[in-house]
Amino acid sequence: MKLLSGARLTGVTVFFALTTFLVGAVQGESVPPGLLGDWALDLSSDEPAWMRVEEQAGKPVVSLRIYVGSAGPYRDVEVVEGRLKFDMVKKAKGKRVSTTRVNVGLVDGELDGEMVRTHANGKVEHLDFSGTKISSMPVDRPDLSTVHFGHPICLFNGKDLSGWTVHEPDKKNGWSVVDGVLQNNTPKIDFSATGDHANLKTVESFEDFWLHLEFLVGTQRNSGVYLRGMYEAQVVDRDSRMQGIQGVGAIFGEIPPLKNAGRAGGEWQTYDITLVDRHVTVVLNGEKVIDNQPISRPTAGAIHTNPDEAGPIYLQGDHTNVAYRNLYLAPVLKP
Repeated sequence: MKLLSGARLTGVTVFFALTTFLVGAVQGESVPPGLLGDWALDLSSDEPAWMRVEEQAGKPVVSLRIYVGSAGPYRDVEVVEGRLKFDMVKKAKGKRVSTTRVNVGLVDGELDGEMVRTHANGKVEHLDFSGTKISSMPVDRPDLSTVHFGHPICLFNGKDLSGWTVHEPDKKNGWSVVDGVLQNNTPKIDFSATGDHANLKTVESFEDFWLHLEFLVGTQRNSGVYLRGMYEAQVVDRDSRMQGIQGVGAIFGEIPPLKNAGRAGGEWQTYDITLVDRHVTVVLNGEKVIDNQPISRPTAGAIHTNPDEAGPIYLQGDHTNVAYRNLYLAPVLKP
């Protein structure tokens, strides 16, 4: 701060000037308004990703999830010449696996981003990404009494995999049909996020719907059903070590069930799930465990991240053995 030569400053004047200088020095740039909101990202690595940019207490906060990774939030965010810069640190068993430096902004109104991912072994990856702005969440919950559904579609014919395809053609396919049941067989027994066996998805994509299915999962085994490839309804047994927001009846990591209405491992269980206007209702084994609750972002492991677009029904096969039967979907009829 430069004082004018010959100027006579009182103590109050000096205090005011110094305070103004310090506030100006620590006050960073604001987030450009066009960046605020949710984004479905398109990465050069083809990994599914999603981002939310917001301001909390006047400071930028970013949530960003790449496939099965954490979404943050990331609060140590710089705003430099209209671009957001922050680090995403991935750890496993307390050790750093990688650090990803994110730099994202707008160029001619379009999302423009880059990531530099440095692995613990020194390997460096450069990723570019763009994105599609997602519409705002509906303000009100839908009135389900006024929603009309079409004729149910049979998703699984009980004979073969018609209407289904593996999501990762390079992985092992453990899916088959045995005695009218859709089965996934894999030697994997742990709960790690991914494996060497393929996940399965419908060829057709859907918007809002009511979905009915039955699943059979063994004790301490794990799978999941993704609505529109985006929101995972958890598939575990009643006594699984995964409970609450990660347990049976949950929208995994996002909405906990009101109660554990699951059954023991090795028993068939039933899901009836309604997805309307980004609100979900879950009935597990005849008991309503989630009642028309908003779900504002994709869950971990999502392969589709834009709720403004239709997406598939997606079944996890890279976890453990699981079986499904009687899969039906009734689409919501638009007015």
